[in-house]
Amino acid sequence: MRLAVLFLALLPLPALAASKAETEAQFRQWLVSDFWPQAKAGGISRAHFDAAFAGIKLNWDLPDLVLPGQPPKDEKQDQAEFASPGAYFSEKRLADLAAAGRTLASVHAATLRRIEKTYGVPGPIVLAIWGRETGYGRAKIPHPIIEVLATKAFLSRRPELFRKELVAALHILDSGDIKEADMRGSWAGAMGQPQFLPTSFLQYAVDFDGDGRRDIWNSVPDVLASIANYLSKKGWQRGRDWGTEVRLPQTVSCALEGPDRARPTSQWISDGVARASGKDFAANEAKREAMILVPAGRSGPAFLVTPNFYVLKEYNNSDLYALFIGNLADRIGSGGSAFRAPFGDVGHMLRSDVLTIQKRLEAKGYDIGKADGLAGYKTRRSIGEWQQKSGLKPTCFPDPAMKGRI
Repeated sequence: MRLAVLFLALLPLPALAASKAETEAQFRQWLVSDFWPQAKAGGISRAHFDAAFAGIKLNWDLPDLVLPGQPPKDEKQDQAEFASPGAYFSEKRLADLAAAGRTLASVHAATLRRIEKTYGVPGPIVLAIWGRETGYGRAKIPHPIIEVLATKAFLSRRPELFRKELVAALHILDSGDIKEADMRGSWAGAMGQPQFLPTSFLQYAVDFDGDGRRDIWNSVPDVLASIANYLSKKGWQRGRDWGTEVRLPQTVSCALEGPDRARPTSQWISDGVARASGKDFAANEAKREAMILVPAGRSGPAFLVTPNFYVLKEYNNSDLYALFIGNLADRIGSGGSAFRAPFGDVGHMLRSDVLTIQKRLEAKGYDIGKADGLAGYKTRRSIGEWQQKSGLKPTCFPDPAMKGRI
């Protein structure tokens, strides 16, 4: 037995371990020869640079790494967005977040009033984003940001993006807002309780508690005000909501979806669009433009949204994310509930199949937006327009049979 152990100890290290050691050495050389000139050009001093990277090593546990000399792995094409969109709206999760959000709305009422007065963004919207991003600060934020960004800048699919974020992170350390040991975030480099990338922190983070530091890791006033400032700078319209669920009559085409097909609310009402709750639209919305949104086409709830809905998408470019925030905010602030219309059992498609549908529609002259396997509003309405021209009942949502018919 002892001879066997000795024999194993004398074997060469596995190839992977050797490649990691070699890559670590390349990484240290890259920091000095490639990244330091970029950091210097960005205004970082050598002393701060050396301090930030003292002892930094690659984090091999991060996803989506690309080893030097190896091609990137194919992206997974089976994504949750193309099961039914309804799967995104876990009733238990929404109810739990809403209950916690109502408690926090009371605890932080004075701060939220001051935030709304300053930035024009309602407290329930700010709380909903805080809750969705990090569970009101309760979620574990595990990763040292400099380590994450340095690893991604050297070994990711998008090195230029992460190099820019890494320079921004060094500026944050220079500012004294946070110590490196406390500067933690997600595996993708999003920091603190609002999940800001470093460049967003530099643009939108604010010191709202007056202690001289923008602390989105530990200060609730700074966290909430930074979220509100972000939305304000992205164009949030003071005094307007995000939107509301509606009943969309068959006489109104689902292909009318999208921000570029906005109409005054009064015109939508004239066409038969009504709030799902049965309540009237606010009188001051009559002349203001609003847009139809059908995230599952005719197989799910429909919404009439304001430009503020698209501001929410600036935080995370997803219709479902923005709807989640809007619905959660309603539950926190005005006793809102689950959507009245159910999501149908639609989807269950690979992104590659949606991509095929997009490319075929594009070849026929339809503007599907970006051919990426994601059924955004331009893809949905192009499907509806194609269905109408083909004598089919418009559903405005991809399905497997469509792939063979277009």
